[in-house]
Amino acid sequence: MFGILIFKPFESPIPWADQVMVESSEGERVQVLIPEPKVRIFDLPEKVSFAGEPVPLNKMDVLERFEREIYVNAYWQSNMVLLLKRSAKFLPTIERILRENGIPEDFKYVAIAESGLMNVVSPAGARGFWQIMPATAKEYSLEVSNDVDERYHLEKSTLAACNYLKSAYSRFGNWTSVAASYNMGITGLRKRKEEQSFQNYYDLFLNDETSRYIFRILAFKEIFENPEKYGYELKTSDYYKQPLFRELKVNQSIPSLAQWAIRHNSNYKELKIHNPWLRSSKLPVTKNKDYIIRIPIE
Repeated sequence: MFGILIFKPFESPIPWADQVMVESSEGERVQVLIPEPKVRIFDLPEKVSFAGEPVPLNKMDVLERFEREIYVNAYWQSNMVLLLKRSAKFLPTIERILRENGIPEDFKYVAIAESGLMNVVSPAGARGFWQIMPATAKEYSLEVSNDVDERYHLEKSTLAACNYLKSAYSRFGNWTSVAASYNMGITGLRKRKEEQSFQNYYDLFLNDETSRYIFRILAFKEIFENPEKYGYELKTSDYYKQPLFRELKVNQSIPSLAQWAIRHNSNYKELKIHNPWLRSSKLPVTKNKDYIIRIPIE
């Protein structure tokens, strides 16, 4: 029989184990390896809210759906690390525009759920951080052409998203439904509420994607607000950051963006990276129209 453990850790041949000494009841000292648990079970918060609206975790299906998204995202470590690092580049701008438009800050996690803060394209044709469809872009005054697509413009697309969210709030009167409608549309969510005679998102039977949607957002919020709890210990220097920019107002057509960039002490790559709304190698500018192009300062 072995007695009290006497921990004398030193370099272990197994990276995920501690090598310690134990002493038997006969006084014999033996080296043993004690593996650390490879999977952690998290203590989930007792209370969770979205935009100040409580989540009914006392309902077992709600708790299970929330827990599912916590584990799916917390244990997708490569994705979560990059999301956290990338967030410092873009969330301050999104937070500012949400605040200026009276939208709860929690909606920044909608952008994360939609695109992972990347200018992605969906199979249906939605684009940008906010995954805006062409018809919606037109409705909210975003320019979409072969040369310019403002769905890729962070500030302008975030403002368009805010206008949609305010419109949805005037219809539903609660922010959780507004977020759900961002996934399935105002009309789609309204029909489900009418068919099932329930107004609360958590009481509705919805398609798989929308059923998971709010819980994905809640999982991102929980992990982003408590990264160390879920094993993410990033230093300030680990986060990506934007360079300083100079902004140039353009009110004349640019036949070659590559040559224009060189004339302004930059290059085509920098121009396209920091102005992703520029979709071709040129920029036609019509009368009484102008654009702001950002160029990083060394």
